[in-house]
Amino acid sequence: MTQHPAAGGKQAGPGLSASPPARPAAGASQSGETVKPSDAYVQSFARGLAVIRSFSAERPAMTLTEVADAAGLTRAGARRILLTLVQLGYVATEGRLFRLTPRILELGFAYLTSMPFWDLAEPIMEELANEAHQSCSATVLDGTDIVYVLRIPSGRIMSINLGIGSRLPAYCSAMGRVLLAGLPDDEIDAVLAQSDLRAHTPLTETDPARLKQAILAVREQGWALVDRELETGLVAIAAPIRDRSGRTVAALNLSGQAHRITAEQMREELLPLLCRAAERINELMKRV
Repeated sequence: MTQHPAAGGKQAGPGLSASPPARPAAGASQSGETVKPSDAYVQSFARGLAVIRSFSAERPAMTLTEVADAAGLTRAGARRILLTLVQLGYVATEGRLFRLTPRILELGFAYLTSMPFWDLAEPIMEELANEAHQSCSATVLDGTDIVYVLRIPSGRIMSINLGIGSRLPAYCSAMGRVLLAGLPDDEIDAVLAQSDLRAHTPLTETDPARLKQAILAVREQGWALVDRELETGLVAIAAPIRDRSGRTVAALNLSGQAHRITAEQMREELLPLLCRAAERINELMKRV
């Protein structure tokens, strides 16, 4: 069955940062740029989101001072927001510590249930994972990252725990390249320019020009294969999920351990299974 989301972030493994480089402070966008207040910008709401985002797997429970520091707020401002969240049931207190409650999952679940892809893809993904004997996941693009929205695991294949809401860099992942291939050329350039193009393994491609070529090749062939670029020992293939207009809205993948299945085996044996599953979902997406 699908892994269920857990409050908090991810646990990083060797050579791989599983979380975004830094959390934007209140008043900053996900890309780190300062958002200028306007008539359409509610600063108190932005600060409340900054407080919620300050909690993670590394910081599941924090004091008022720690929350204020993590969210980039004053103690007084953080206190007002925390007490509001406590009254609404999204935060609980344990002595001097604050932590998120399961009710916070309502916010993310509202997004997932608003996606017709969620109900359509899950049974097909379960069939695919069972047939391929590999983990199957689906992600969407958010800035320079992919975000997991569905996952059917088949054992532990990475040094981090992946679940719904987990984030990984798009440029060096198979699903990321599929999602980037669905963007106009200028948007691909913009995402690569904003990405932290660092080598997670000796095989990671970090040159923007060569990455652009690889992404355009994915667009042309309709699928992506990434061999040990994201993490040593991980090989993955991915295909696009499109809505009725033909726009790429998600990516579907199969991933496994390189010592058990090679990239060539992935391409020859599992790619046909993946493409058939993706096409089944795409056909269903045309009806919604």
